[in-house]
Amino acid sequence: QEARELAEVASIARAEADALTGGGGGSGTHSVAFASHKHVIKQADKAQKRAEQALQRAKDAGAIVDGDDLLQVDTSVQYGQGGLLGRSHDELAAIQQALLPAGSRHYYDHRGLPTGTIHETEDDYEKVIIPPLKKDDTEMHPRLNIADILNSEEQKAFAGTTSLNPMQSTVFDVAFHHRDNMLVCAPTSAGKTNVAMLTVVAHFRDVGLIGGNGSYENSMETGDKVIYVAPMKALAQEVVEKFSSKLKALKLIVRELTGDMQLTRAEAESANVIVTTPEKWDVVTRKSGNDENSLGNKCGLLIIDEVHLLADERGAVIESVVARLHRLVESRQKQTRIVGLSATLPNYEDVAEFLQVPSRGTFFFGPEHRPVSLVQNFIGIQSRTKDRRAKEHRMNEICFDVVLDSLRRGYQVMVFVHSRKGTGDTASALADIASQEGVLDRNFVTQGKENAGGEAYKRYVDRVRKSRNREVGVHFDNGMGIHHAGMLRGDRKLTEQMFSDGAIKVLCCTATLAWGINLPAHTVVIKGTDIYNAEKGGVVDLSILDVQQIFGRAGRPQFDTSGEATMITSAEAFPKYMDKLVRAMPIESNFIKQLADHLNAEVVGGTVTSIKEGARWLTYTYLYTRMLRNPLAYGINADEKQDDPMLSRRCTKLITEAAQLLVGNEMIRYNVNTGNLSVAQKGKVAAHFYVQAESIETFNEMMRDREQYTDGFLIKLVCSATEFRGMKVRQEELSELATLHARECPIKLDGAGLDDQGMSLITGPEDKAFILTQCYISRSKIRGFTLISDMNYVASNCGRIARSLFELCLGGGKASAALKLLRLAKSVDNQFWWFQSPLRHFHDELKEQQLSAIEMHGNDKRYDGLQAALALLDLQAAEVGHICKMAKAGKKVQQLVRMIPNVDVTCKVQPVTSEVFNFHITLVGAFNWLRRWHGGAQSFWLWVEDGSSNRLYHHENIVLSHRTFSEEFTLDLSIPVFGRVPSQYLIRVVSDSWVGVEYVHPVLMDNVVVPGGKRPETDLQDLTPLPTTALQDERYQALYAKIDTFNPIQTQLFHVLYHTDLPVFLGAPTGSGKTIVAELAILRMKRLHPKSICVYIAPLKSLAKERLKEWRSRLGGGPLRWNVLELSGDTSHDRSTMEKADILVCTPEKWDLITRGWKGSHGIENTNAANGKAFVKRVRLLVMDEVHLVGEDRGAVLEAIVSRTRYISRLLQEKPGSIDSTGQEITRLIGLSTSLENAQDVADWLGVDTKSHSVKSGVGMYNFRSSVRPVPTRVHVQGYTGRHYCPRMATMNKPCYAAIKDYSSDRPALIFVASRRQTRLTAIDIISHAAADETPKRFLDCPDEYIESIATDIQDEALRHTIIFGIGLHHAGLSAKDRDVVERLYLKGDIKVLVATATLAWGVNLPARLVIVKGTEFFDGKVSRYVDYPLTDVLQMIGRAGRPGFDDQGEAVVMTTEDKKTFYRKFLYKPFPLESKLDERMSENINAEIAGGTIASITEAVGYLSWTFYARRCKGNPSFYGLESGSDEHVAEHFIKTTESTIERLKAQRCVKQNDEDLTPTTLGLAACNYYLDHRTPKQMQFGIREARKVIHDLVEKQDSEMSSSNEKQSQGLVPLENRGNVEEMACAWLLYTLCSTHEMDELPVRHNEEQLNEELSYELMWGADTQSLMAGGKEVYHDVEVFLDPHTKAFLLVQAYLERVPLPISDYVNDTKSVTENLPRLLAAMEFIASDDIAAGSFDLMTEFTRTRQVWASRTLPDEDPLEQMSLSENTIDRIKSGGKPGKDLLRTILDLRRAPKNRVRGLLQRLQKTQKNGSNDLQYSIDLLHSMPLISLKEVLVSSDVDKANGKTIGKLKLDLEVQREPKPSRKNDYSPAEFSLSILVGTFQQSILLSHSSVRITRSGTWSISKELSFDWQAANAGGGENGGKIRVRFLLNEVRGLDFELLTNLK
Repeated sequence: QEARELAEVASIARAEADALTGGGGGSGTHSVAFASHKHVIKQADKAQKRAEQALQRAKDAGAIVDGDDLLQVDTSVQYGQGGLLGRSHDELAAIQQALLPAGSRHYYDHRGLPTGTIHETEDDYEKVIIPPLKKDDTEMHPRLNIADILNSEEQKAFAGTTSLNPMQSTVFDVAFHHRDNMLVCAPTSAGKTNVAMLTVVAHFRDVGLIGGNGSYENSMETGDKVIYVAPMKALAQEVVEKFSSKLKALKLIVRELTGDMQLTRAEAESANVIVTTPEKWDVVTRKSGNDENSLGNKCGLLIIDEVHLLADERGAVIESVVARLHRLVESRQKQTRIVGLSATLPNYEDVAEFLQVPSRGTFFFGPEHRPVSLVQNFIGIQSRTKDRRAKEHRMNEICFDVVLDSLRRGYQVMVFVHSRKGTGDTASALADIASQEGVLDRNFVTQGKENAGGEAYKRYVDRVRKSRNREVGVHFDNGMGIHHAGMLRGDRKLTEQMFSDGAIKVLCCTATLAWGINLPAHTVVIKGTDIYNAEKGGVVDLSILDVQQIFGRAGRPQFDTSGEATMITSAEAFPKYMDKLVRAMPIESNFIKQLADHLNAEVVGGTVTSIKEGARWLTYTYLYTRMLRNPLAYGINADEKQDDPMLSRRCTKLITEAAQLLVGNEMIRYNVNTGNLSVAQKGKVAAHFYVQAESIETFNEMMRDREQYTDGFLIKLVCSATEFRGMKVRQEELSELATLHARECPIKLDGAGLDDQGMSLITGPEDKAFILTQCYISRSKIRGFTLISDMNYVASNCGRIARSLFELCLGGGKASAALKLLRLAKSVDNQFWWFQSPLRHFHDELKEQQLSAIEMHGNDKRYDGLQAALALLDLQAAEVGHICKMAKAGKKVQQLVRMIPNVDVTCKVQPVTSEVFNFHITLVGAFNWLRRWHGGAQSFWLWVEDGSSNRLYHHENIVLSHRTFSEEFTLDLSIPVFGRVPSQYLIRVVSDSWVGVEYVHPVLMDNVVVPGGKRPETDLQDLTPLPTTALQDERYQALYAKIDTFNPIQTQLFHVLYHTDLPVFLGAPTGSGKTIVAELAILRMKRLHPKSICVYIAPLKSLAKERLKEWRSRLGGGPLRWNVLELSGDTSHDRSTMEKADILVCTPEKWDLITRGWKGSHGIENTNAANGKAFVKRVRLLVMDEVHLVGEDRGAVLEAIVSRTRYISRLLQEKPGSIDSTGQEITRLIGLSTSLENAQDVADWLGVDTKSHSVKSGVGMYNFRSSVRPVPTRVHVQGYTGRHYCPRMATMNKPCYAAIKDYSSDRPALIFVASRRQTRLTAIDIISHAAADETPKRFLDCPDEYIESIATDIQDEALRHTIIFGIGLHHAGLSAKDRDVVERLYLKGDIKVLVATATLAWGVNLPARLVIVKGTEFFDGKVSRYVDYPLTDVLQMIGRAGRPGFDDQGEAVVMTTEDKKTFYRKFLYKPFPLESKLDERMSENINAEIAGGTIASITEAVGYLSWTFYARRCKGNPSFYGLESGSDEHVAEHFIKTTESTIERLKAQRCVKQNDEDLTPTTLGLAACNYYLDHRTPKQMQFGIREARKVIHDLVEKQDSEMSSSNEKQSQGLVPLENRGNVEEMACAWLLYTLCSTHEMDELPVRHNEEQLNEELSYELMWGADTQSLMAGGKEVYHDVEVFLDPHTKAFLLVQAYLERVPLPISDYVNDTKSVTENLPRLLAAMEFIASDDIAAGSFDLMTEFTRTRQVWASRTLPDEDPLEQMSLSENTIDRIKSGGKPGKDLLRTILDLRRAPKNRVRGLLQRLQKTQKNGSNDLQYSIDLLHSMPLISLKEVLVSSDVDKANGKTIGKLKLDLEVQREPKPSRKNDYSPAEFSLSILVGTFQQSILLSHSSVRITRSGTWSISKELSFDWQAANAGGGENGGKIRVRFLLNEVRGLDFELLTNLK
C-alpha cells in the first residue's frame, strides 16, 4: 500500500513538472518562472526516488512480485479530457480562478511572486529573494508642506516634520477636513501614525479644544475623547510615548489603559487621548451601557490600528467593539468617527464596508509607499534530524552568514529571537562562529577601531562595566548586545543607546523591541518562527503581525535608501509565510467561534433584548459582511443564499443557537415564545470578567449539588477554566512539578504523586495550573523555561477568574465559597497567602526574616494573621523588636500595623416584624491612612450570613474614602427570616485588596424580642353606594356635582365622618378617594363651628400645592367661598391673615413652628412661633395626609404635631364649659394613610378608642386591605444586575420601552426616576428606541404643528426636545409654567409618556395605565451614597397605576437590583409596621416643649413622651428601641433614661438650665425652638458671634483712633451712616461663613466629582472657600482638596455665587442654591436674636453689621459695591454720577443724595448722563420710581428721659422717637425681585465701648408720608457709664433691612 501511494504521488508530481515545463524538464534562469520550474522538477525527482525505495522494500518483503509498472505514468488517464495534467499554465490558472470563493476572485488576477523574485534551493534549505519594487515618484501625490495646510497651533502636533509624505498627502483632505470614517491600508513604516495624528488634531479642533475655538460652546455634538486601540501592550506604550510628546505642546493629555496600566476615574476624566488594547476597550464599553458619563460613551474618535487583526483569533473582539459603536451612534444620534489603519489587505473593501467607510474615505497603498525600499529574504531549512541542538546550530550558521554579509557592507543588524534566554544564546553562538571563522575582530568588534564605532565604544565602556548584568559586558566586548523584557530598564536603555550610536553592530533581541521602541536597523533577521504560547500549551508560529512589524524595522529612513529583512524558518512553516506575506488571501471572520460570549456581553449591556435584536446586531459585524460575500466559507450553500439573499434567517439561526447555549449555561434567560432575552447573574459576571461561556459551563458542572467547598477544590475549580485547557503537561516537566507540589504547595492536589505503576497523577492542565498558581503565590523559584512562562500565564488569568467565581458565589448565596475565593484572588494579586501575616503587604519595608519571625510568634493551629498583627500594638516597641529579632524594628512594625485597614463594626438589631429584622450597622475606619499604601479609597465587602446554614442574606461593596474613613459609615439592612430565627448572624467585613484583612462580628439574637400580634384589617362591607344627597346641604352637594355616589370606602366611613366628631384613622391604598374623606370631616366642622379652622398637614410641599390648588378652586369658589391659605417653607402670612383663614394647608415643619408658641412666646416678636397663642386654640380639625410618613425621616415632626395638638385639646377640654356633649377632645384628628401592619397603634395615638370595652371601641379605625383599590393593579418586579447606579439605570431604559409597548402601547404611562438628570436620560433613550422601531413619535397624539408651537414657549431645553416626541418631563427644576404645560398635555392625552421624579407620586395626581418605578434607590446627600426608597414611597408610586373610570386594571413595573427582587416580591403588599423616628429628633422636640412652656420639669418631660407614637411602639416592639421588654416597668425606666440623656445633651449645648427637677429655657434654647434649629446650632452661632464681635470691635476702634477729633462735632443730629470700608465686608463675610458652617448645612449634598466644581467655583468668587484670605488681607491661601468636599464650604460658595450672580456650573447647583438661600434669612435672624442677648463691648456695632448683612442679602449688592447699583443703572452711569458735578455745589453723588433730591432734578441728571447709553426712557423712569419706592426716614423729635423701677430700684432710660417715613409705590416690572415691603431696625448703643442698650424694629408696608412714634427702654446706668465726657451721650442708628445707603445715625445727649 505504501509503494502504491508513493508511486501515485510521484506520478502526479512528474505530471505537474511536465505540464509547467512543456515536458522538457529544462532548467530555468534567475527569473521567477524558471527558478520555480527548477524547484518543481527537483521535487518530482525526489518523489520518484522515494517511490522507488518503497517499491524495493515491498519486493523485499514479498508483498509485490513484479511492480515495475507502478512507476509508469498512465498518460491516457492523466492527459485525458477533464484532467488537470497536460493543461497550459494559463488554463490551470483559469481553473484555479473559477474554484475560488465568491467575492475573492478578482484579488488573484495576475497575482503571484513579484517580477524579479529569485528562488534558490540548496541541499538543506530553500531561499526566496524578493527585490524591492521600483518607485515612480511621478505617480505619487506631491508632498504637502505642514506650514501651508495647518495653522500655527495645529502645527505643534507635527513638530520636527516639515511636510507630509505622498501617502499622508493623499489622505490629508479626508482626514483633516471631513468627519467621514476612514480606512487606510498601507505598508508598515508608510507613515500611518501621522495619518492618525491628523485625525486627532482635527477632532480636537472640532470639539473646540484647539484651533482658536477655545470652548465647547460651538463644538460639534460628539464625544470629546480620542480612543486609540493598539493590538499589543508594547505598541500601546510606544503610541503613548509618541503621542504624548507630540500633543504636550497643545496641553492635551495622553494616557494608557491596558492590563498593566489602570486609570482612576479622575485620570480617565482628565485624559484627552486614551491608548488601549481591543480586549480592554471591549470590557470598558461592555460596562458603559447608555450612561452618558461613562468612559465608553465619551469617545468621539476611535482609531483602530492594525485592523487586519480581524483575521486573527482576537479579531472577534474588534468586530464586537465596532458593532457596539455603530449601534450606539444610531441610538444616541451623536457621531463617533472610526479610523482604521491596516497593512495591505486584499479585500480591504469588505473591511471598509464593515467599518461603514464611504468610498472617499477608503485608501489602499501598495509597497511602493514604503519610505525605504525593502529586500525580503525567506529561508526555509529542511531538518534531517530530530536533534533540537543540531537544528539550532544549523539555524545559527545560516543566521551568521546573513549577519556577516551585512556587516561586511557596513550595516548594523538586529536579530530577533523568541525567548529571553535565546538572545544571549544567539549572541554567544554568533560570536563563537565568528571566532572560528576569524572574522570576530575584523567585522564584529568595535573596540580599538579608528571610526565612529570605535569612538562610540570609548564613550560607553565605563557605563557597561558598571552594569550588574554580566552578559551586557561580555557581548559588548564582542561588538554585540542583547535586549529583552527581563533585563533591568537601565540596561535596556543602555543597549538601545549603544546600538543607536554604533558602539555595537549586532543586537539580539525579542519581538517586544519591534513593537515597543522605534529602533530601526538596515538589516533585520528573524531567527526561527516557533514561539512558545502558554495559552496553547506549546509552540505556535510567529504571527504575521509580528513578522510585518519586525520587517518594518528594516531600513533607517534618515540614513538608508534601502533595507533588508530575512526570515529563517523551517521548511514546514516556509510555505505558510510565503502565502500570507506574498500571496495574500482575503481575510475571513472568526466571530462565530466566540459568538455566544459576545452575544452575552450585548445582553448584559442591554443592547440586545431579543432574538430579533440579536440578529440585527449581527448584521453590524464583519462576519455578516463576509457571509454575504463568501457564503460557502461559512457553510451557506447556493440554494440557501438564493432563498435568503440578506441571510436574515441564517443570522436568526446563529443567534438562536448561541442563546440556547447561554441558556444551558444559565447565563441568560430566553423566552422561547416571545424571543426575549434577559440577563442572568452568571452572564453578567462572565461579561464583566471576560470569562468564556465554556468556563461557566465547567463551573456549573463542578459546583452542582456540592455543599462543602475546600480550598483545594476551589483552586482546582479556578484552574479548570477554559483559559487553561491549552496548557500541556510534558514528560520532562513532571519531575519538577512533583517537587514543586511537595515543597511549595501548602494545599495539596488530591491524589498527587505516583500511582501503583509509578505513573504520575499530575496529568491534566488543571493539575499543572493548580501547582503553578500556588508556586506563584509562594514566589517559588522555577527552573524550566516553559514552566516559568506557563506560571506567568496562569498568574495573569487566575486572579480574574477567581474574582468572577467569587461574585458568582456571592450572588448565589454561597458564603463560605465566596470568602475562600476572595482570599485566593487577593493572594494571587499580592503573592502571599491568606494564612500569612498581612504585614507582608509592607514587604518593601520589612525583611523576610522579620516577617517570618512575626508569623512564628503568633502561629498556632488557628492562626489569625490580622489579630496576631494587631496584638503587637499591645506590646512595648522593645518587645516587638525582640520578636522581630531586631531591636530597632519594633517601633516601625507597630507603625505599619496601624496602617492595616482595621474597621470597627457595630450592629443594632431592630425587629420589624416576625419575618424581617432591621440591622443598623456602623463601620468606622480605625487605622492610619497613608496614600502610598491606601490610595484614595479602600474597598470592603460586607455580607450577612447565617453561620449554621451557610445562607447569605445580604452582600454589599463599601468604599471608604480618605476623607470620610474615620467617620461612621451606616447601613440599614432588612434581613428576612426563613423559618426559625437563627441563634446568631455573622456580619463579615472583608477587604477587597488586603490579604488577611477580615472581620467577623457575631450578632446574638437571644435577647431580641420578636413583635407579634395579628394585623388589624377592616373588611369592605357590601353597602349600597351612598348618594351625595346624603350631605343634606345643597352647597355641599354642589361640590360633588360630577359624581352621583360616594365610593364604597367613603360610603362605609360616611356616618362616622359626617355625623360624629370621633377621631378617625383610615388606611387604604392610593387612589381610594381619601381626599373626599378629609372633605367630609371639614364639611361637618364648618357646619357645626363656622368660625373654626381646619388645618390640613401635607408632608410634602408638592402635595400641599396640589391640595391648595384643588381646594381654592372647589372650596374657595362657588357657594362656600372659604378662605384657603398655604403655609409652607415658601410662604408666610401675618397673624391677622391667618386668623381669617377657614382652611390652612401646611407642611409639618411650618405647623410645628406655629404651634410651638401656643402658650405665648418668650421675649420674641414677629415670628411664626409667636403667632400661635390664640390661633391654635381655634383649630377644631387637624387632617394629616399620608400619616404613614411618621415612620420616615420627617416623622418626628408629625409626632410632635399630633402629641402637642392632643395635649392642647385636652387642656382646653378641662376648662369649664369646654366639653361638648360627646365628651370628645376639642380638636378632632383625622389620619389618612396606606394600609398599615400596626394600624391599632397609630389609631390609638390619634385618639381613636382602641382599648376600652365600650360600644365605641374601635370605631374610627379603618384599615382596609391593599386589594380594595377601585382599580386593581398587577405588579411586575424585575431585577437588574450591576454594582454601579448609572450604568444600571441605563440598562433599564430598553426594558422600560418594552414594558410600555407590552402593557400600555396606546394609553398613558408614567415612569418614576430618582433625579432630574435621569428624567432626561430616560426620555432620550426611549425616543432612541422608538426611532429604532421607525416610530419615533408613537407617544404623540396630537398634530406636529400644535406640539411644536407649544414647544417654542417651553424654557427647559431637554423638555423642549422630548415633548415633540410625546414624552414629557416633570421635576422640581422645571419652571411652574413648564410643569403646568406638561401636566395639561398629559391629562389631555396629547403626550402618552411622562418621566418624573419620585416627588410627583405625592404631589400631582396624574394617574396612568402603566407605572414604571425605574430604580428603587436615590442619592442621599446626608450619607453621600445611594439608598433605598422607603417602601411607602414605592407603594405611593405604584398607587398611580390605573385610572378610575378609564382602566379596568392598572399595570406597575418595579425595576430594582437583582438582590432586592425577592424582597419586593415578598413585602410589597405585606407592609411593614410603622416605627417612630422621634428618638432621632428627641433633643429638638423636648427643647421646643421646654421653650414653649409645655414642659417645666423632668416629670413633665417623661409625661410628654407618653402622648407620643414613640411610647406606643416602645411597648409594641421593645427590641427595636433597645428595651428589654414591653412591660410598663421597662418602658417607664426607658423613658426616664431617654429624658435624662436628652436633658444632658441640651445642657451641654446651653439650651436648657436645670435646677433640681425644674427646667427653664435659655436664649440658645429659645432660638432653637423659635427658629426651628438643630439643638447644636445656637451654640455654634454664639461662638461665631463672639469671634465676629471681637473682629468688628477691633477694626472700628482702629478706624476711630485714626479719625480727627473734629468729626465728633460734625456727627451731631441725624446724619447719614456711612459705609465703614472693610468693616462691612469683613463682618458680612464672617457672619455668612458662620451661618454656612452650622449644622443646618450638614445635609447639603456634595455629589460625585463636585469637589472639583467647588474648587473651580472658589476661584471665581470674592472670598473663596472661607474667610482666611480676607482676614489675611487678600493673600492667597492654600486649601486642601478635602475642604471642597465639605458641605459647609459648598454652602458658603453658593451664598457668594448668589450674591455675585455668578453662573452655576450645573443645574443641581441651582436647586442647592435655592435650598441654602431659603434658609439663610431664618438663620441670620436666629443669630441676631442670640447676639441681642449677648451684651458686651462691640455688641452695638455687631448688631449694626447684622442689619448691614441683611441689606447685602436683600439687595444682592456686595459690601464693596456702590449702593447706586440698587437703582438698576449701568456701571458707566454710576461712575459718572460718582465723579460728576463741581466742588462747592449741591452734588448728587450717593443714593441718599438722589433720594433726597426732587424727582425732576434726578430725572434731568440721569437723562444727561444716559444720552449716550442704550437704556430707553422706560428704563430711566423705572430707576427713578424704584429709587422713590425706597423709604426715606427723617427725625421729627427725640426725647430722652429716665425713671426708677420701683420693683428693683433700677433706673430705666426711655428714648422716645418721632419719625417721618416717606415712600412711593413700587413700580411693577417683570422679573423684578426688589422688595415690596421694608422694615426699619432701630438700635441704641453707648457712645463708648459700643455696647447695645436696646433695639426694636418697625415694618413699613404702605406708601405715602406718615409718622411713626417709637419708645425704647434701656439701662440708664450702662448708658451713662459708656456715655463719655460732659454728661454722656448715646448713639441711635436707623437702618433699613432691605436697602443699602439710606441709613442714619443720631448722637443725642442723655441729659
